[in-house]
Amino acid sequence: MAVDSTISSPLGPPACEKDAKALRFIEEMTRNAEAVQGTVLAEILSRNAETEYLKRFKLEGATDRETFKKKIPVITYDDVQPEIQRIANGDRSPILSSHPISEFLTSSGTSAGERKLMPTIKEELNRRQLLYSLLMPVMNLYVPGLDKGKGLYFLFVKSETRTPGGLLARPVLTSYYKSEHFKTRPYDPYNVYTSPNEAILCPDSFQSMYTQMLCGLIERNQVLRLGAVFASGLLRAIRFLQLNWFELAHDIRTGTLNSKITDPKIKAHMENVIKPDLKLASFVIQECNKENWEGIITRIWPNTKYLDVIVTGAMAQYIPTLNYYSGGLPLSCTMYASSECYFGLNLNPMCKPSEVSYTIMPNMAYFEFLLHNSGSTIPTRIVDLAEVEVGKEYELVITTYAGLNRYRVGDILRVTGFHNSAPQFHFVRRKNVLLSIDSDKTDESELQKAVENASKLLVEFNTSVVEYTSYADTETIPGHYVIYWELLSKDSSNSPSHEVLNRCCLGMEESLNSVYRQCRVADHSIGPLEIRVVKSGTFEELMDYAISRGASINQYKVPRCVNFTPIMELLDSRVVNVHFSQDLPHWTPERRR
Repeated sequence: MAVDSTISSPLGPPACEKDAKALRFIEEMTRNAEAVQGTVLAEILSRNAETEYLKRFKLEGATDRETFKKKIPVITYDDVQPEIQRIANGDRSPILSSHPISEFLTSSGTSAGERKLMPTIKEELNRRQLLYSLLMPVMNLYVPGLDKGKGLYFLFVKSETRTPGGLLARPVLTSYYKSEHFKTRPYDPYNVYTSPNEAILCPDSFQSMYTQMLCGLIERNQVLRLGAVFASGLLRAIRFLQLNWFELAHDIRTGTLNSKITDPKIKAHMENVIKPDLKLASFVIQECNKENWEGIITRIWPNTKYLDVIVTGAMAQYIPTLNYYSGGLPLSCTMYASSECYFGLNLNPMCKPSEVSYTIMPNMAYFEFLLHNSGSTIPTRIVDLAEVEVGKEYELVITTYAGLNRYRVGDILRVTGFHNSAPQFHFVRRKNVLLSIDSDKTDESELQKAVENASKLLVEFNTSVVEYTSYADTETIPGHYVIYWELLSKDSSNSPSHEVLNRCCLGMEESLNSVYRQCRVADHSIGPLEIRVVKSGTFEELMDYAISRGASINQYKVPRCVNFTPIMELLDSRVVNVHFSQDLPHWTPERRR
């Protein structure tokens, strides 16, 4: 498409007129970040002035920042949970938002073992859709020709439930995929997927993955980019191919659909898609039957230009494996979002994963930043979007149209620079999170509780857990939690059996939060928990090693999570036996009443 030279953008020459409009919008928002933020806050406070929450703090209709900051406290989920529960139970009065709460988005953060419920309103879908519409115009600046092919994206819906008051509660992406914004999205040559909506919207994870993989193989030469939400999801798709390539090749060879695919909408769609293709079937068998799967992505999808996956934060642990399977294709992280709010996008999406920075879009919500002083108990300074300083770390605080006011998200961000007047942030980590494989997040207190509960099984054997630590093992697909235990047995003639320690693994899993258990049971994105029992004295050796590297003997604490190679090598060299969870933990999509 010819592009008028008058519609160029400071970000670069746009691929088409539609892209030019999107790039101009980004420039306008980021140039006027401070003014846009003032307008956003005024809009939120004005429309929600009569809500119970704002009236409680006697805001009295004020819409300026000074009054807002003076009267409205900075909060965590626990502070607002009673109001959220009232809405969930059916109270339709304007508690947090003047607009009706349309549904709850379930956060992968946890509260008392349950997903957090994030209130949302219908118009938030428009804001999320707006941010999505900016991604490809930016990507087109760096990767030409994406309109000449398709994207193979592995996208899934997850289970949803209803609160006692009848509101839907589901993950944010499930909400988006089931919305008309996604299902009836207009055709865009730069944003065509091989995966049909029927497969994406199928609640059965096997049928959904099988169909998406089958369509991706059939259209292998048209695939220009592969993606999933998280890096772990894309690796799970590769593992699925390893386990199911023979059946997939059979379907391609015969032009029939596997009998395990029973979803009527998928079957109806695939009737028009799958045709006998002996050449493609032979190719799939030839490539997948090889023992070496290095570079399998580019061998099967030879025109792939990049992988579109989140590899920041905890997902960075998957980068070496992605590089192995892709032959070192660029890894692109395009946007930064959560259940609470969508935040911004990466204006340099083809940079190295370690250099990813997200530009906050100031129209999405009102943003504040709590200066992060690790380990300090002294209250820290909170600043506005335009006041952050390069090199410093902050915890993100948001005020949303849906009624979260000065809410601490729990993300720690480091300022790397500015695009115009909008700051750019590198995602450092989730606050207090120890272990994460997929969308799960396990903190130190949860891990401690799980160890305590599981160790109760050892009491009758006069055995106790002396010390423990952990790590997220992502060498396996799916990844799994590894817990190192040092045991003290007071009666060696009555030590716990292998079976008992296997039950300890399951006991720990039963004690972990519902997000972890859903990933284990429904999503199959986390493997069985493993306990590695180490020799007596191992954790003393660990302390000696830390002291030899300069740690203070008076201040040394056993790390509850390890990822430093020499420490892990020390631990693994002292392992005396290994145990795995033999069953799945209990999980149900029903929320606790």
